[in-house]
Amino acid sequence: MLHFSKLKQAFIWLIVLAGFFYALPNVLPENIRGGPDVEGTLPSFMPRKTVNLGLDLQGGTHLLYEVDVASVKQGKLEAAADDARQFLRSEKPIIPATGFRVSGDTVTFRLARPEQMDLALERLKPINTVDAAALLTGGAKPPFVIDSDPQSGRITLTLTPEALEKESKDAVARSIEVIRQRIDELGTREPTIQRKGDDRIIVEVPGKSDPERIKELVGQTAKMTFHLLDTSVTVAEAQAGRIPPGAKLVEGSNPAEPYVLIRRRPLVDGEDLVDSKPTFNRSGQPAVSFRFNGKGARRFGKATAENVGRRFAIVLDNKAISAPVINSPILGGSGIIEGGFTTESANDLSILLRAGALPAKLTVLDQGTVGAELGADSIRAGAMALIIGFLSVVVFMVLVYGMLGLISDLALIANVLLMMGALSALQATLTLPGIAGIILTIGMAVDANVLIFGRVREEYRNGKTPMNAIETGYAKARSTILDANITTLIAAVLLLQFGSGPVKGFGVTLAIGIITSVFTAFVFSRLLTSYWLFKAKPKTLPI
Repeated sequence: MLHFSKLKQAFIWLIVLAGFFYALPNVLPENIRGGPDVEGTLPSFMPRKTVNLGLDLQGGTHLLYEVDVASVKQGKLEAAADDARQFLRSEKPIIPATGFRVSGDTVTFRLARPEQMDLALERLKPINTVDAAALLTGGAKPPFVIDSDPQSGRITLTLTPEALEKESKDAVARSIEVIRQRIDELGTREPTIQRKGDDRIIVEVPGKSDPERIKELVGQTAKMTFHLLDTSVTVAEAQAGRIPPGAKLVEGSNPAEPYVLIRRRPLVDGEDLVDSKPTFNRSGQPAVSFRFNGKGARRFGKATAENVGRRFAIVLDNKAISAPVINSPILGGSGIIEGGFTTESANDLSILLRAGALPAKLTVLDQGTVGAELGADSIRAGAMALIIGFLSVVVFMVLVYGMLGLISDLALIANVLLMMGALSALQATLTLPGIAGIILTIGMAVDANVLIFGRVREEYRNGKTPMNAIETGYAKARSTILDANITTLIAAVLLLQFGSGPVKGFGVTLAIGIITSVFTAFVFSRLLTSYWLFKAKPKTLPI
């Protein structure tokens, strides 16, 4: 085990040197390594990435949001009312109904012809459609209880508590995913986004000094829909209260047209969007391009082909940002939104559309900025603990194991370099618990050497030569070292998979440290030991 081919030696040294070069930018000043606003003087082939610091080390923004569960229920009931109206008119004979009203947990309306009750109930069945697989497993029940009065023609749809609870949980889970996608688009690494209680979400963004922009980007619902304009009455008449059934009045972004009357049911909604990018229109003004998936492209193409010459509104969060005329069918599934954007607002809107709409409004309950001063204190304390622990281990290994202890210390230095290099190359985020993970892996790396040297000492006392004792010690300790580190690695992977925030930061450094410590303790230290043995040819072991 102490004989290495030239190729293996070169490969081992290549790995150690790579760790050194990737760790080097962390100790170089910004004017040498380069930064966002500084070019730097390092050669182009040299790595420039440094370790990302978490919120607890570099400061950042802390926000606590509350999901508006009431709006989730209201949206579910309003959608049910629209669906009921459409289902009753979907085929002949048309079933006229009036008095659609949403109140509490119910939707009520009345049939103009009570004798059509049985047919109406049959057509309303799709409202209670649920996933077939969920029904088979008992995981879902119809969301509404439908009651009817054949005498008066009145029908009531009541949202069940189970359905409301499911909608609320889904809304919070979906909000977390949308928030994560939006913040990731900003280029922020490892934000902490987690649920708190039933309807609250904690958002922590390290390194971002503009909490207001984060609030605006995260908190905007960004629900985009495309609606035909309703021209059956004028906007002035609609403002006076004469809004036709199936229409609604929304605010416009054009000062010359402050309000727009649109059809309530959208032609296409933002769920079918697959891409959105900032761009410029023919006049050179900032705009936003969008592209639908196949389903959305077909619906959009059909809707525009059937309504050439009419106006349609692009509505974002109940505000019409544009209301162009359909001059010809738009069959490619893509288009451009023009709305007096700035370059930054066009970029923000494209981020919002790519990430998708929030299912409910978010309310900021608490916000704060974690200062970098606290992070600097944490870094100093963590660095001091790391240095003291490192030096203590170095001195202990030399005193107890002599020359082999010195070799172990060299391998330990290589281990730290490889860890920092890996964190920099992977752009992982280092948190205060992550520093604890580094200190822990230093102990684990030394523990591996202690196991090896304990075996070597035992073999040497049994009468073997120094070379045979060392070779046997490494061979017999290998399985024990691998077993111990593999089980710890499994725990680290579970922390990465299921943990968040500080727990995940600890798991990152622990997982990387386990891999590097096995390499340095069992491979690199063995290589250095073989160099010493073949050069010094000791008659006795200083152990």
